[in-house]
Amino acid sequence: MTASVQYVKRFQMVFDFGRQAFAAPVLPPEYRWIPWSPSLLETHAKVKYLSFCDDLDARIFPSFASLDRCRNLMNAISSRNGFLPETTWLIARIVPNSDAPPEYCATIQGIRHAFDSGGIQNVAVMPDFRRRGLGQSLVLKALDGFRNAGVRKVALEVTAENATAVRLYNRIGFETVQTVYKETRGHS
Repeated sequence: MTASVQYVKRFQMVFDFGRQAFAAPVLPPEYRWIPWSPSLLETHAKVKYLSFCDDLDARIFPSFASLDRCRNLMNAISSRNGFLPETTWLIARIVPNSDAPPEYCATIQGIRHAFDSGGIQNVAVMPDFRRRGLGQSLVLKALDGFRNAGVRKVALEVTAENATAVRLYNRIGFETVQTVYKETRGHS
């Protein structure tokens, strides 16, 4: 088996607060916002890994291919200059009247790139929790944090094949500003 080089189309998208309004984030009834805390780094890494490990993005970005690499990625994001805790969230499902522990199922992180611009690092929702509006809520919650931090434009990058995510970002108000191609290795 030999590895072949393939290229994946990705969209760089931007949300401009001067041109777009956005809705308040809303979670389904059994779900709760969990704010960033360094003690939750491992939880963010695990949710990120379980969200991406079987997706195309794990072939594009090796940092998604193992829990250890996701942990290293979260360490790098959270220790980076410009890390914005107010844009970095977990979502947990908490069953009322139950002793069951919280079920962490989604994560997002944000970075300030310059005084008035920032970037969403990852929008990760575990497969069993998709199609519940959690991804949209994560992005809206992060946008609220960016706006409160004085950021005027927020960028993200998404694989073009992920039509669901592209539609979501368009619906929120992100606009595609550039198309790029990322190298990935496939097996033939």
